[in-house]
Amino acid sequence: MSAIREEIVVDRTPEDVYTYVTDFSHVPEWQLSAVSAERLDEGPFGEGSRIRIMRRIGTREIPMTMECTEYEPPYSWGLHGIDGPVRARVHGEIEPLDEGRRSRVTMELDFEGHGLGKALVPLVARPQARKELPRDEQILKDTLEHAGE
Repeated sequence: MSAIREEIVVDRTPEDVYTYVTDFSHVPEWQLSAVSAERLDEGPFGEGSRIRIMRRIGTREIPMTMECTEYEPPYSWGLHGIDGPVRARVHGEIEPLDEGRRSRVTMELDFEGHGLGKALVPLVARPQARKELPRDEQILKDTLEHAGE
């Protein structure tokens, strides 16, 4: 199956958007299923950095460890799940619009299942992500455009 892909235009610079989306302490503010997020290592964030995101899937809270696989400020980032039965692959891109005053944010999300996760990906992960990703992007847009008000 192909990745789930959504895009939205945000009235903020690519640098503002990138700084926000790659500061993973903000993840619970704009991703509906995220309960918490924490860095698992120290130093500057970049390729190889790891974070743990606690997600609510149905009625359960499940920790997911993600590793940064791409870090190209302020234009793209990538994460890959490294544990658990369902492992997400995330790719985000930010394209400057209107001479850099606005940004087109595109996110692609895909999953790989391991063990029981092979059944969970089409039954739970994909349907939840298809519903959640457009809402997450709208929350991201609203949060960034109304910051500081």
